[in-house]
Amino acid sequence: MALILFSPLQSCASSDSKTAETQLPQENLNENLDENAVFPHHSPLGKGVGVCPGRVVWSWDRKSVDWDGNGYWWELNHFNEASVQRLTDDGIARLAGMTDVRSGWQALFTYNNSMRGRSGGYQAGQKIAIKANINGAAEYDDDTHGLSKDSYTNSVVLRCLLVSLVREAGVAPQDITVYDVTRIFPDYMQEFCSKGITKGVQFMSRTNAEPDMDAPIVWSAHKSRVTNYLPVCVTEADYLINLANLKGHNYGITLCAKNHFGSFINDYRMRAPQQAGLHGNLTQRKMSVYSVLVDLMGNYQLGPKTVLYMFDALICPSENTVAISPRNSLWQQPPFNGDYTCSLFFSQDPVAIDGVGADFLMNEPTCTSLNSALRGNATVENYIHEAALVSAPPSRTIYKDGNGKTIDNLGVHEHWNNVREKKYSRNFGKPEGIELILIDNN
Repeated sequence: MALILFSPLQSCASSDSKTAETQLPQENLNENLDENAVFPHHSPLGKGVGVCPGRVVWSWDRKSVDWDGNGYWWELNHFNEASVQRLTDDGIARLAGMTDVRSGWQALFTYNNSMRGRSGGYQAGQKIAIKANINGAAEYDDDTHGLSKDSYTNSVVLRCLLVSLVREAGVAPQDITVYDVTRIFPDYMQEFCSKGITKGVQFMSRTNAEPDMDAPIVWSAHKSRVTNYLPVCVTEADYLINLANLKGHNYGITLCAKNHFGSFINDYRMRAPQQAGLHGNLTQRKMSVYSVLVDLMGNYQLGPKTVLYMFDALICPSENTVAISPRNSLWQQPPFNGDYTCSLFFSQDPVAIDGVGADFLMNEPTCTSLNSALRGNATVENYIHEAALVSAPPSRTIYKDGNGKTIDNLGVHEHWNNVREKKYSRNFGKPEGIELILIDNN
């Protein structure tokens, strides 16, 4: 294993060239670029954002998952809650360059406020909306039993995030809303995630979420057949958390940007993105074309409010609508080597985290061998290029935030040097680019 492991006490100083050089072995100062990579290598595009700009934290612990393939993948006994809680708290602390999770949350909120012209950190009574991905739980009906083998947000991951918010960030449970306004939350998930310390957390689905008629989505270049509205739980929130899944998709990839396909309401609640005519925009297999995903990333009610982007990556299937099994979820690339991914990812940079997710998916044989939409399809990163270069994108689209303001920066994008080392520009001490930090709890 050639992955660089960082000290648990490391701060944002790792982006400084002198600090980074003292931590990297001499033989690793060469970037060792993979000449056979599907994604073309390029210099960092855009500008990193976050307390530690461009930072993506990857927490990994094999003990977090114990599933032999029998039963439903989501059953709670398959996951080690203590391990997942540690992955969550350590990831948040390290993302902010802090040594403890409480200081980490405070730093993340303070940074988000500073970017919005506000001061201070989280204040009691402020509301937080968490966008989960409940796509596979009950896609085409209103069944709340959750008896689906398809992929959706892991309940243990969601609960650990909620516990961290309540216990460490000081957020009252009644001020937190978990939402996906095109899907249905299973009963077992709502019960598990709103008991004890998290009692009072609210859930908003397609059956109870209300549209904010004063907050229609204005697309930069898409003409929707219907008007799409953001839900009240989003427009009333002071902050958002984007909790996406790391997995393949029958359109290629689905990460934090596409997670917002569950963030709006129109006259067909069950299939709002299809009613809005969005999917055709994602299936062009072209670069340098307008992307509706960039509009969602930069929307004035979504992007600026987002204090944290996360990947639930405990079990990562090759596609979104397949029955999860060891065959399509045991990953071969290092360091997984035939195991589940057993990971969580964290960032404040929406472009960087989706770029890192794309690198993981595109370089995973389990995904590319079973998903023809992903295999060899380098155009899945079109929206990431558009987002990184949003002020002057390859498509020449003028991206606006849905409230009349032109978007000038969303984050930074590049690709790792190779699948074995998984290093980016800031890992080499360069002043711009992505910094991928691994917390290895094995």
